[in-house]
Amino acid sequence: MATPIGYVVTTALLAWCTFFAVVAPRRPGPLAQLSFWSGMVLNEVPFLGILVLAASTALAAAQDDLGSTPAQVTVAVAAVTTAGLALSAWRGVRTDQAVARALDEGLGTDWRDRVRVPLRRHRPWLRIVLLPAFMRRRGVERISDISYGDAGRRNLLDVYRRRDAPPNAPVLIHFHGGHYARGAKSREARPLLYQLAGQGWVCVSANYRLRPETTFPGHQIDAKKVIAWVREHGSAYGCDPSKLFVAGSSAGSNMASLCALTPNHPQFQPGFESADTSVTAAICLYGFYGHYFGDPPDEPAPAPQPQGYLHPGAPPFLVAHGTKDALGTVEGARNFVAQLRGTSDSPVVYAELPGGQHSFDVYHSARFDAVVDGVEAFAAWVLSARQHTREPGRQDLSDR
Repeated sequence: MATPIGYVVTTALLAWCTFFAVVAPRRPGPLAQLSFWSGMVLNEVPFLGILVLAASTALAAAQDDLGSTPAQVTVAVAAVTTAGLALSAWRGVRTDQAVARALDEGLGTDWRDRVRVPLRRHRPWLRIVLLPAFMRRRGVERISDISYGDAGRRNLLDVYRRRDAPPNAPVLIHFHGGHYARGAKSREARPLLYQLAGQGWVCVSANYRLRPETTFPGHQIDAKKVIAWVREHGSAYGCDPSKLFVAGSSAGSNMASLCALTPNHPQFQPGFESADTSVTAAICLYGFYGHYFGDPPDEPAPAPQPQGYLHPGAPPFLVAHGTKDALGTVEGARNFVAQLRGTSDSPVVYAELPGGQHSFDVYHSARFDAVVDGVEAFAAWVLSARQHTREPGRQDLSDR
């Protein structure tokens, strides 16, 4: 009986990727890179992997191709792979518990009394299971390629907002990742951008100059220019710049944290020193706070660590990091959070995501949708706390 080559190849490929999704070895550096590139997609969309395995097995059975010994071995491998994908899916679904614990720890168990944003909104399971890469939302528009500087396409940004453009909307600025050498504004965190825009926010996703065109502090100067642009032009898009959150993924998380920790820092604002670049809060997604694995040990970090700019007046932070991150280590995130909590007078929420890999924000997934819920709740709490502290007789934290 002939061996079903297509079934064998499909199962072997999925088994390979599932191993790196579930086990996700993080050392040595080359294996960490292989772990990321091989396992990242299935770690976020395991349901699609299960469906493909089930369909390919059913097709092979319908064609009477499962009688040979290689085919039976392949069925066994498919069963083990399905179990691995189920484990990955279970870890993703459990993220809502990790996020809830993080908010309780960072904001206090009574944080729900101050906000009306539900943490457990209905999950769009059809999209998560079948259309995880579909991002567009009815009622949300993206205004693309607005210039904020003189560096061509590397100084372009996109604005996401509701089509009815409600005025005085809070603002989220997001910076993409890519080790400062690659990446683009239309790749990461789009489920977050569309969700917040659908809730009446204005979201900005920006490109910035990359290596080798520039090096530090060039990336950071561009990030500050985006904040200055929102201060100057955001009202035309419905923004309330007094409610400005900054976020980032991977290297962009490093930039966002530095923006939050260095308001109006002249080193990062050459030629626009008078611009107000303070922010309300920061959201850091799988950030790196030092070297990535794979960098030569004698190569200096591509940007100073944000730990060097910590101070008691730092704004609130939300940090989310996966336990299986192969590129920006979870140990680095823990260390950053510990130092930030030891210095800042503001709340620090740290959500450690079980089984989370680098780039967990690329798709609609059970994991990232739970993080999006947490970001919404965190932002609502921060805005409520600011309103509370500005009531008569209370200290204004923004003036510290």
